[in-house]
Amino acid sequence: MQAMQPIVMMLVMFGIFYFILIRPQVKKQRAHTAMLGKLGKGDEVITRGGVIGKITGVSDDGVLVLELQEKVRVRVPRQYVEGRWDGKVPESAAKSAA
Repeated sequence: MQAMQPIVMMLVMFGIFYFILIRPQVKKQRAHTAMLGKLGKGDEVITRGGVIGKITGVSDDGVLVLELQEKVRVRVPRQYVEGRWDGKVPESAAKSAA
């Protein structure tokens, strides 16, 4: 029985580690992926680099066309979109800046 104690303790620690760190990150990643899938023309977004623009085009290969100003457009991979822009900094960007 004494030989099993370290193994049981390691399993308990892994379980705690999973529920405190891994599971919330997976849930957050799924929510972000779902949000990216719902983006379409007319949505205002902010990129990870802090660029704010309105989506004017979506291609099949996962590239968005953002209009920054009138007649100023950039192509951005969908993965680099941090979130929708509603005038507030997204929570994830605010936490990483702090």
